[in-house]
Amino acid sequence: MNLNLKNKVAIITGPAKGMGRAVTLAFAAQGTKLILTGRDTAAIERVADEVRRMDGEVIVVRCDLTNGADTDALAAKALSTFGRIDVLVNVAGGSGPIGKRGWETTEAEFDDILRVNVTGAFNAIRAVMPAMIEQRYGKVVNVGGTFGMRGRAGRMAYSASKWGLRGVTKSFALEAGVHNINVNCVAPGMVDGPRFREKVCAEMACSLGISLEQAMEKHAQDYALKRVSTDEDVANACLFLASDVSRQITGIDLPVDGGWAML
Repeated sequence: MNLNLKNKVAIITGPAKGMGRAVTLAFAAQGTKLILTGRDTAAIERVADEVRRMDGEVIVVRCDLTNGADTDALAAKALSTFGRIDVLVNVAGGSGPIGKRGWETTEAEFDDILRVNVTGAFNAIRAVMPAMIEQRYGKVVNVGGTFGMRGRAGRMAYSASKWGLRGVTKSFALEAGVHNINVNCVAPGMVDGPRFREKVCAEMACSLGISLEQAMEKHAQDYALKRVSTDEDVANACLFLASDVSRQITGIDLPVDGGWAML
């Protein structure tokens, strides 16, 4: 199936590692021209080098997504380099305090995660919208999380930020649809990787007195498909929602969680 992403221009935020790296390489494999952005440009350049080895076109732009002037400059750089912006994938985000109940969370912790996970995405979308509206075409894919669909004890601040991102997604979808712009949200559940294995599973193994492998299997049993998602699963969902195959889909939350959010 042709996703029609070859030679499209995509901005990807938070591309340096994990899901962001997987998303970047998935778009590069489709022949998409890429603008990779975030604060740690040294880490992003390593991923950009991987894209270049795939014969991909890519530039790296430093940007603090919580700063509106930075995101405006990011959009301007994308336009001056490639002439258009077809896709924005907002992967960048933070985890906030872990294991803290709501009343133990400080105001500063709450404000910080909202700025990273909600304001950062808002700034990026706001910055690219004029170009997408002018060309009457655009795809915005926000990476949220299933804790923003069901909530999670000990993760109140993170959960609140991902609920907020859903609201941003749905409102932009309603406003931008008349301009042929799709705005959707991918909601990963637990995703296999260093943080999942070394923190989430390690904490469970310690508290229950079981092995790391048993903790991983216990997590998998919470899901209908009995397996934990991978970075590539998330990347494939982003490709789908950024492609013309999903032309009639907007404003949705697409869980990539093996069937956890719906249980």
